[in-house]
Amino acid sequence: MHKLLCIGQEWRGSNASGLFHAFSRVGCAVSILDDHRHISLSTRGTALKLAERFLRPLQVREYNARLLSMARAFKPDLVFVYKGPFVDPETLHQLKRMALPVVNFFPDVSFTAHGSRIVRSMPHYDFVFTTKSFGASDLQKNFGVPGSRVHFIPHGFDPFIHRRLVDPNPIFACEASFIGTYSPHKERYLAYLKSVMPGLGLLIWGNWEKSKVAELKKSICGMGVHGDLYALAINQSTVNIALLSEQVAGASRGDQITSRTFHIPGAGGFMLHQRTDELLQYFDEGKEIACFESPGELLEKTAYYLKNDSERKKLQENGFVRAQRDHTLDARAREILTILKSKSIL
Repeated sequence: MHKLLCIGQEWRGSNASGLFHAFSRVGCAVSILDDHRHISLSTRGTALKLAERFLRPLQVREYNARLLSMARAFKPDLVFVYKGPFVDPETLHQLKRMALPVVNFFPDVSFTAHGSRIVRSMPHYDFVFTTKSFGASDLQKNFGVPGSRVHFIPHGFDPFIHRRLVDPNPIFACEASFIGTYSPHKERYLAYLKSVMPGLGLLIWGNWEKSKVAELKKSICGMGVHGDLYALAINQSTVNIALLSEQVAGASRGDQITSRTFHIPGAGGFMLHQRTDELLQYFDEGKEIACFESPGELLEKTAYYLKNDSERKKLQENGFVRAQRDHTLDARAREILTILKSKSIL
């Protein structure tokens, strides 16, 4: 049995929480330091944001002190940091002085897009897992981290969260949906779809305050869906559209796969995914999922699968079976532990 001190958000439905609990299910003893319990991250009002800006340095200092005290008390075999936007470089040095290996799991497109603390801390981790196939080369180019200290591993789905749910009051019911944050690339695709199919029952869940496109105004729900609500939204959407984030500063490419790549079929939803070569390593197009490459093909495939129920449901079931077989977070947790053992970090 290995003891892991896991650093990251623990709220129900977070990707960090899902992986931490997967470690527990595969036999590790896990203690969690939750960012949200120490650092306020969700305020919206102007006055509260000003107060938050004043309090943030104090909260971060307390958070890092708590991390070190938990490490001393728990004496873990490994400190596992999920992203780590508030972990100071000096904290990493102190953990190393305790002879504790420290590993980072970084799930986002760019290592440089989430604050200077990550930029300053990243070279000091003993090992880094990235969910981007281009992450290792980006780390080497931008931080000088050798490839021997980086490993690509894809996201997975949490079987406790992303599952088939039936609601007798289907408030999320729609013909098509997109669940995720705004970006210009995503807006362009969805705006085209809605402009050509104005009668399409499309719902968009997530932070889309930046969108000013008139065609999407009635589709934008103005909030995200998480945890069980996320699973319900997937299950109540006939077509789940999976768009990818474009290239951003600090990244050599845009997303090729993302967490929803696995969440949607894992929850039992039908997935219409932006086509990439990398995606097709995990699911078979035309057998387990459907794909599109252009706005025109998104329109064509959405219309087709809304009309062809039996074909859509066959792909939906096959995608579900494939996800259950190959893509749970439990499988990812086992893979991570195996890699860390092979590197003599565990």
